[in-house]
Amino acid sequence: MIKKISMTVLALFLLLPSWSQAGSFGKGDPSGVPGQWYVGTTPSYVAPSKHPILFVHGLNSSSNTWWNENNMYDTAYQNGYETAFIDLYPTKNMWDNGALLSQKIRDIYNYYGEKVVVVAHSKGGIDTQSALVHYGAYPYVARVITLSTPHYGSQLADLAYSSWAGWLTGILGSKNDATYSLQTGYMSYFRSETDPHPNVNRNPIYTFGGTKWGSFGSSLYWGGLYLRAYGSNDGAVTVSSSRLPYGTELRVGDWNHFTIKEGSSTFNLFKNYLNEATNTSEFNAQSVVESNDAENAASFVRGGEFNGKKQEKVVVEEEAQSVTFDWISNSPSSQLILKDPGQKANFIFKVKKDESEYFNGAYHHTVTVQDPTPGEWTIEASSSSAEKYLLNVSFESSMNDALSIHVAQDEFSLKAKDSQLRFKTVMTIEYYKDGKLKKSKVKTKNDSLKLPKLGEGVYNVTIDIEGSKDKNTIQRTFIKTIYVDDSGKIYGQ
Repeated sequence: MIKKISMTVLALFLLLPSWSQAGSFGKGDPSGVPGQWYVGTTPSYVAPSKHPILFVHGLNSSSNTWWNENNMYDTAYQNGYETAFIDLYPTKNMWDNGALLSQKIRDIYNYYGEKVVVVAHSKGGIDTQSALVHYGAYPYVARVITLSTPHYGSQLADLAYSSWAGWLTGILGSKNDATYSLQTGYMSYFRSETDPHPNVNRNPIYTFGGTKWGSFGSSLYWGGLYLRAYGSNDGAVTVSSSRLPYGTELRVGDWNHFTIKEGSSTFNLFKNYLNEATNTSEFNAQSVVESNDAENAASFVRGGEFNGKKQEKVVVEEEAQSVTFDWISNSPSSQLILKDPGQKANFIFKVKKDESEYFNGAYHHTVTVQDPTPGEWTIEASSSSAEKYLLNVSFESSMNDALSIHVAQDEFSLKAKDSQLRFKTVMTIEYYKDGKLKKSKVKTKNDSLKLPKLGEGVYNVTIDIEGSKDKNTIQRTFIKTIYVDDSGKIYGQ
């Protein structure tokens, strides 16, 4: 099915420098060199009304994501569409990728002699919008279709840069320009630069979102569990983040972050938007499928490094219907023992390697306990070598709605819905200055945190809470990010 470009086309590449960066499919996959683009086999019949499709990959990915264990390319071919695929920088931000993609879109436009429709997965949609709006590629694109693009960032990127997760994500290589830019605070800044731009309305955008994150132990399960506090999600991106107020939402369905980009899942749903005759009069329509966007306090987070033995204690409140312990480590052979308040230890952890975007290569050691005994639970870990870990404890409990964080200008404030709930907080702020990570614990006053004036950058705030009501203790962690520009203006929610 994957064929080389004809010798005639190859000869044209030699004659026309603007096409010289195009490659051809060989026996193996493309090399993944940023800026290299590829042309799919031309179908036997291509209707004049069909736009060519340019497929753009997402974070930590490459062009082969569209055909390796994915029938998207084959589905497009069988439906008579010409296709092109591009490799961008897998770990760079939307500015670097937007500039690169803008140049290559022009080349692809010249190759086909007509506008293309961009189909982008995940961060590829942000890179695409950057290319169109900020780097002038809009004349060469008919419209854009985004598949689970985090238009407002992902709270998993916030987690990756948090004070508790930094030990693990540092060794995994998850800390990079791309992940940094996907923090919700920075994406709020990107939206402020993009949405009012005069070029933003030149290309209609159509969006898809997913609500499924797989069964227990699957690669996206833990991400979905963490994001559950922020609304419906596909294991990596929330439905609310997949939307744009000036875009047209085509569908929210039961796809996870991987299946949403498969041809058998979504191609027939956006096929009618690949043609020249597509009616774009509904371009400015608002999204019509509502989701729960309210954030609640559903997680307790810890992390660090150890060599030998480590113990973590977690308080489970009486109201908890279930609790999931997820020990995320750089080692698959972590020896873990979970003990309930009565010191019983008959719990079995399921081990799964992470293949998602933000903690790729880590190992999840996960167990869910239904109707857990209230009180102090203990995880005992042992390792024969140095180990970095992140412990995420997810609660299903009525107490999840008892606390909330509010951000107003340069202040974070903690609110309790129940007047009888008493709590204490520890807030940690992390930021980068001159390329170095700075971290400090910040004193709170009246359950509020006033941000210090630290200049331009992303501020990642970890807020650990211990509350009590009627001698019943709860523990939770909030992780929030904001972006401060060079004039001191703050972006984020």
